[in-house]
Amino acid sequence: MNTAVKASVEEKRPDADDAAKDAKAEAKALDDELDDDGWGDAPIKKDKQTASAQPEATADQNTSEQSADNSKQDVTEPQTEPAKQQEPAQKPDEKPLPQPAGPARLRKRHGLVKKTFIGAVVVPVLLATAYLTLIAKDQYASHLGFFVRAEDQASPVEMLGGIAQLSGSSSGSDTDVLFEFIQSQRIVRLVDEALDLKAMYHMPSDPIFGVKQDATIEELQSFWKRVVKVFYDSGAGLIEVRVTAFRPEDAKAVADQIYDESSRMINDLTAIARNDATSYARAELDAALERLREARTAIQTFRLRTQIIDPEADILGRMGLLNSLQTQLASAQIELDLYTQTARAGDPRLVQARRRVEVIEQRLADERERFSSEEGTISGAYADLIGEYERLSVDRKFAETTYLSALANLDAATAEASRKSRYLAAYIEPTLAESAQHPQRLIIIGTIAVFLLGLWVVATMIYYSVRDRR
Repeated sequence: MNTAVKASVEEKRPDADDAAKDAKAEAKALDDELDDDGWGDAPIKKDKQTASAQPEATADQNTSEQSADNSKQDVTEPQTEPAKQQEPAQKPDEKPLPQPAGPARLRKRHGLVKKTFIGAVVVPVLLATAYLTLIAKDQYASHLGFFVRAEDQASPVEMLGGIAQLSGSSSGSDTDVLFEFIQSQRIVRLVDEALDLKAMYHMPSDPIFGVKQDATIEELQSFWKRVVKVFYDSGAGLIEVRVTAFRPEDAKAVADQIYDESSRMINDLTAIARNDATSYARAELDAALERLREARTAIQTFRLRTQIIDPEADILGRMGLLNSLQTQLASAQIELDLYTQTARAGDPRLVQARRRVEVIEQRLADERERFSSEEGTISGAYADLIGEYERLSVDRKFAETTYLSALANLDAATAEASRKSRYLAAYIEPTLAESAQHPQRLIIIGTIAVFLLGLWVVATMIYYSVRDRR
């Protein structure tokens, strides 16, 4: 019986060994084919086929070993002992546990990834390091700090009413305008005209940190943003400027010019604000002055036409003449009455007295006629002349009052604008550097390295993600 069991076991073992060998051979052949491709999905396919082949060989081998063990137990154990309950054999349809992965091996794609890392990260970092340490020239920095100060003095009425606290200040908006002005093309052009930036920053031995000799204004503005850094604290309204140049004197000269142009721009804004604040009052004054001029011209024309300087004074004189004639008429009538009672009918004195009374009465009638008749004067009735003159006088007085009011408004607006003047105050004068602090080589090299490394990692991950989806 032992001989039969051993024979059955030996017959089953070669079959299991052959199956395992065949599975290994197929996996190796597939692995070689995928290695020749370099970028195929070798590990995934190999593991699937190996996992499908190895369980069959393992199951056959386990069945053979179990049958041999059972046969040995049947031979050695005495027949008198009760038979032990045999363990149930593994069912054929049950899936075996997967085998552990084999050791990792270096493939062609790993070498390609290494080459891309060297070409995309290591070589550019080395080139940047060589340029910054061997070619790049030292640069000196000049610092400047200033803010816009507003002399906004409130009037006593505003201080009592609290209006000054609610009105606010415009220095913040002026600082925003100044921040944009320092980075604009206008200040680049102004500083270039004053200092010749192209000649100052042209460095043939350092083309990256220098500027071309024939650079356009757009290229010069782009370069300006590299050498002039503006830092703005909107909460405090402070502006700090850092200017770099190849010589410390050039950096300080550019900083001084920036301060001068900024101060000039703030002064221009103040002048414009002052003119805007007084423009309405000035326009009102001009209109009042024109009205006063027209009123005075009308009176002058009236005087030339009527040949009367002041009709009111003239009428007073004429009224005095009438009063005098009336007095003379009364005296002449009294004298005539005396002569009529005492003299004879043909007395010459009586005749003369009557003649005098008639003349005085005629003169009174003529003088009264001038006040009502249209032929009273050269220009017409005297009453019409008085009415026209009074109208012209009212217009002149109204024009004079309007002119005085407009002049007072202009003075008040000018005083108010003067109380709200603004100017540029520097809290850091342009400095003169003694040692070069730029370019910051370590920071630039580190930034380039981190950026290229991150870019390479992202690109590699994207490639593998796309490859695994195929």
